[in-house]
Amino acid sequence: MKMKLAVAIALSALLLSTAEASPESSGRWKILNRNIGISAMHMQLFPNDKIVAYDRTDAGLSNISLPFGDCLNLTKGVDCTAHSIELNLANRKVRPLIVTTDTFCSSGALLSNGTLIQTGGYTSGERAVRYLSPCDNCDWIENLHGLAVRRWYSTNHILPDGRVIIVGGRDQPNYEFFPKYSPWELNHTFPLPFLSETTDHRDWENNLYPFVHLCPDGNLFVFANTKAILLDYVNNKVVKYFPDIPGGIARNYPSTGSSVLLPMSLKSNVTHARAEVMVCGGSEPTSFCNAKNGTFLPASNTCGRLVITDEAPQWQMEEMPIARIMGDMILLPTGDVLIINGAGKGSAGWEYARDPVMHPVLYKPGIIGNEGRSFEVLSPSLIPRVYHSTAHLASDGRVLVGGSNAHKEYRFSGVLFPTELSMEAFYPPYFGNKGLGLTRPQIITLEPGDDFGYGVRLCIGFTVVGLSSDVLKEGVTVTMVSPSFTTHSFSMNQRMLVLEVERFSRIRGERYEAIVVAPASTALAPAGYYMLFVVHGGVPSQGKWVHIGQW
Repeated sequence: MKMKLAVAIALSALLLSTAEASPESSGRWKILNRNIGISAMHMQLFPNDKIVAYDRTDAGLSNISLPFGDCLNLTKGVDCTAHSIELNLANRKVRPLIVTTDTFCSSGALLSNGTLIQTGGYTSGERAVRYLSPCDNCDWIENLHGLAVRRWYSTNHILPDGRVIIVGGRDQPNYEFFPKYSPWELNHTFPLPFLSETTDHRDWENNLYPFVHLCPDGNLFVFANTKAILLDYVNNKVVKYFPDIPGGIARNYPSTGSSVLLPMSLKSNVTHARAEVMVCGGSEPTSFCNAKNGTFLPASNTCGRLVITDEAPQWQMEEMPIARIMGDMILLPTGDVLIINGAGKGSAGWEYARDPVMHPVLYKPGIIGNEGRSFEVLSPSLIPRVYHSTAHLASDGRVLVGGSNAHKEYRFSGVLFPTELSMEAFYPPYFGNKGLGLTRPQIITLEPGDDFGYGVRLCIGFTVVGLSSDVLKEGVTVTMVSPSFTTHSFSMNQRMLVLEVERFSRIRGERYEAIVVAPASTALAPAGYYMLFVVHGGVPSQGKWVHIGQW
């Protein structure tokens, strides 16, 4: 352990010498739980503020026993340990869960009722669909044949009609839906030749875990390798081919970059919005085969932004202060993007990464307010998070960080990057060094309630205390953020909506009221749970869980 920390500190010092971080406003780290029992390869936040994490069932014994002393007969023999857990963020307690099918490199999405639908995986789990509801004693329910074909390294997205689309996966240039609407769908898929066209090589596809984002018109933006399309999944038709991202850098697994749909600013009762995608990091197309042969190519420091709702969009390229592969891109309540985890050289895959990137980077996209685009290097972690690491926004504004296992099995010694069982929290700069202080907004009331329909007006009562002058409307932003499913450097279903403040007033003293309008359509905000934030002066409130749409 001492050697591990020494290496991490040395690497952090080296990075700081080339990219300085301000100690006054660069964020801070805290260990939430040093041993959650598993390495968090996959992560999902539920609307009860509990995190579900899991790895795979064929990695050997974990560090947490199954509940009630149960044992399972798995592919590697009898296993009495759990490979999925629930972490209660309120008290940091861990509850082991039972999953029997292999969830290795699978995908997921949260349904409108808060149930996690989890699909695919490896061997015993390749056609499985799993359900987990957010109740106190719920456990996994598994359907071994819920998918039409095997899905490994595929991507899920919740759709406007409430279904989940499952896109791609190894040797699967197609997509399917869940739940199935007809008997035909039980054994058939919809072809997507685009995924064959974006494959570099059988051994290093560079198009797995495609980046999928729901557009305001209801179509899907699908990005794989260096190319992107707009897919009308209802009619199985590509309606637009976007320009290739410049630079020749592969962006998807195993040359793994990341992507977000940047915050969308909504207007009252308008069913369309400007939508822009950002893609960052990745590596040379041959990084995987080079790493396999012992040569670790440098990661890319480039990002591209594309306004996918423009008639003739063009990529606008930018450079990060630190090159990164396998980084996670997390939307913060303020509309900024946190880029975290990953490595500076190599590829995704067993033992194929080098030079862990310990410093997160904050990116201000220049969408909310008048700030211009900019990158800022933040305080480093002491724990390398490379292959199979994850990150997720919590409702209190922290970013939860877990996982990292670059080995086929759990390895805690004799390796460059030992298997990591801890869960950390990163506190972005808006927390300050000593906490949020007195200027953090606090949501007091929400009318007509925390379960509402599309296009309705919401009256948000909140307080901001400790100010020398009144809060101004121009300094207040209201955002809605969806809880995403995170694995392999991509947060599926991640979405932020900036609601228009129609009216703003001071009620009395330190209490204020903002009238905003809920999203107008399911294409803007698929039905389900969101975290609602009031942001004042760049500082977000505690998120309030709300539900939009029909149950």
